Amino acid sequence: MTALIFGVVTVILICPAAELLSRARWQIKAPRAAMTLWQAIALAAVLSTFSCGLAIASNLLEPGPDGAPTTNPLKEIDRIGLPLWVVSVTVLAITLVIGVRLFYTTIRVGVRTRARRAAHRHLIDLLDRCDHSAANSLFDRDVRMIDVDTPLAYCLPGLRQRVVISEGVIARLSEDELRAVLAHERAHLRARHDLVLEAFIALHEAFPRFVRSKSALGSVELLVEALADDQAVAATTPTTLGRALVACADAVAPRGAMAVGGPTTLTRVHRLRDRQSPRWVSAAAYTAAAAILVVPTLAVAIPWLTELSRLFAAA
Repeated sequence: MTALIFGVVTVILICPAAELLSRARWQIKAPRAAMTLWQAIALAAVLSTFSCGLAIASNLLEPGPDGAPTTNPLKEIDRIGLPLWVVSVTVLAITLVIGVRLFYTTIRVGVRTRARRAAHRHLIDLLDRCDHSAANSLFDRDVRMIDVDTPLAYCLPGLRQRVVISEGVIARLSEDELRAVLAHERAHLRARHDLVLEAFIALHEAFPRFVRSKSALGSVELLVEALADDQAVAATTPTTLGRALVACADAVAPRGAMAVGGPTTLTRVHRLRDRQSPRWVSAAAYTAAAAILVVPTLAVAIPWLTELSRLFAAA
């Protein structure tokens, strides 16, 4: 029954719950609460997946007649029957494969992304045309300017952070709009939104295509931009940021970077007109996130630890 419950929970979290949340209009007005809920759903889905597999595979660790756990898997065939034994072994194998795939994907995404950023950062440093003199207080040491007419503005996270802008941005934006763009990109760097995106990219690639949701990654990408927009609005005004977003709407960042513009620009500009949401919405989202994490964890951890201690005591 435990395995069945967590199997159902996994399917619900990966498919229907993700799709419903991605269509919810409130999340763009409460991006921090929505981001917390998305992270809770992702973590709970992973925990439920492993819980389901381990619960079924635990049939192979049932104690024998003497109370001690059996060590020969073949002996379990006579005790639980061949069909259930095959299911238990298969589910255990699938669980192990998913775990290895998730670990491998996380490492691969992290290494690949950082390699791209390092190469691009080296190139940007060579092409930098920015005036870092003391008289130019707008451009700090982390800002790099490239000789490109297209309005570009993006950031490169990491230990050696960079905010990259083009001459086209400087020519098109006023000083206040440029300050809003820089505030937006630095908000990404301070909050390490890149780590959140990496986690969801790894999770998206690790699960099979027929169960994973494309909406989850897209929603998280929109939410991190909304969070950075809020920081930029605090440094300037909604109108100033809106003009800057429209001017940089066609900006395209290299892979591994985060641009101020992009396909979500129109949604974010509309959001600037009304960014407030009722407090109960955020409270409900935080409560749901806590429940999604705490309830399944306790439901798995307590019985599992009890059974484990009983098996070790019998041994």
